Amino acid sequence: MRFAGIDQGTTSTRILTVDAVGNVNVAHSVQHAQTYPRPGWVEQDPEELLRNICACLAAAGPLDAVGIDNQGESCLAWDSETGEAFMPVISWQDSRTEADIARLKMEGAEELTLARAGLPLDTYFPAAKLGWVLRNSSSARSAFSRGTLRLGTTDAFFHDRLGRRFVTDVSTASRTSLMSLDSLAWDPDLCALFGVPIEALPDIVPTTGDFGAFDLASGSVPVVASIVDQQAALYGLGCHQPGQAKMTFGTGAFALMVTGGEILRNPTSGLFPTVAWRKAGEAPVFAVEGGVYSASSAINWARSLGLFADLSEISSFEGPHAIESGLAFVPALVGLGCPYRSSRARGVWVGLSQEHGARQLVRSILEGVAFRSQQVIGAFARQLDPEGPIVIDGGMSRNPYFVQFLCNLLGREVHPAHNPEMTALGTARLVHDHIGAGIFPKPRFATYRPEQDLRHMTARFSKAVELSLGWAEAN
Repeated sequence: MRFAGIDQGTTSTRILTVDAVGNVNVAHSVQHAQTYPRPGWVEQDPEELLRNICACLAAAGPLDAVGIDNQGESCLAWDSETGEAFMPVISWQDSRTEADIARLKMEGAEELTLARAGLPLDTYFPAAKLGWVLRNSSSARSAFSRGTLRLGTTDAFFHDRLGRRFVTDVSTASRTSLMSLDSLAWDPDLCALFGVPIEALPDIVPTTGDFGAFDLASGSVPVVASIVDQQAALYGLGCHQPGQAKMTFGTGAFALMVTGGEILRNPTSGLFPTVAWRKAGEAPVFAVEGGVYSASSAINWARSLGLFADLSEISSFEGPHAIESGLAFVPALVGLGCPYRSSRARGVWVGLSQEHGARQLVRSILEGVAFRSQQVIGAFARQLDPEGPIVIDGGMSRNPYFVQFLCNLLGREVHPAHNPEMTALGTARLVHDHIGAGIFPKPRFATYRPEQDLRHMTARFSKAVELSLGWAEAN
């Protein structure tokens, strides 16, 4: 028995294989482009994403089963007969619907989205974007008139094109702002609010089960799991019980905490309920989520500016922390997530002087992501204090300076996963648990303990965030 998990992420696609004795291997990884045609617009080529998935499957060799995770909030429209996408994928980072969201807030519509979907009005979620597509794409409108329009997140597009099943799993549907958390079905009132025809949406199915098969040149591979990337990482990191929490540092940094069978609603906290997963034949498992929209993307941006060349250069620093020298960076390059919910906020450096060089600037970015992460974990603690250490994964979890700084800010143990591919591994684990075959390796972690109490610095950073928000309001 040999199976795999495909991680179709924001900037890359990779496939991780597991054999019958638990050997894990990243068989292939390929990056894809993101384009920025207008201010606030972030797009991807749907055909490139499909090609990369197929390339990963081809590189993996023969498989008995596969699962796939997706970007969650990225979405598009396509034709049911030809499979042709009417426009590029609109990324979760895209904020083109800002005016629509502002109008709906003025009309008091957020009361409905919070009550039904558990989510605020935000450009982050697909609902407004899918409505925007129908208003702005004549091809999509023509397809709707013909009865061939399909709307959905990227997973539905992949399953439709590669497996000929027009479905989305319940964890992904819970991220759209179109599904009722109580019924786990598309909500007619939410669809009407955003101008999304309910008949053009995919069927909502459990996270594990029969997703058809991906037909490739080498043969047919059954698909038995499909899930949002952040929920996949939660599952892979072993956070299965209420109170267990993780944070994944990818393009953005997203924290989830399991709440079990309880839908935990408290919008003032900046955290929002979501479906973690629903295995076939079982009750749904819920979680709460909070996000930092710029994490590794802020580091990559700094590298593109020439502030450093290699990641090894920014794993350790001498002297006082940047925040202690009066320098702070707010990583709001595409807005502020939890608990501020501002799509207009933008990144700021506070306290710059001619004494600060490139290394201190990068150091302040690492610290800024840690401070924002601390704010998210702090929101968890005010609602349902996470049990035990915080487990983390993703690229930045391999940076010793960043992890120790985060540990010092939180005042609690932080456990980075040894394997940085926990999203793909979590998807593969769902496959394993569904088919019930072979040995699956347990996740292993390093341990960081607080070495310095930096919690008193959070108030200083909060002042920098206020400046970011104030600039957004003034412009």
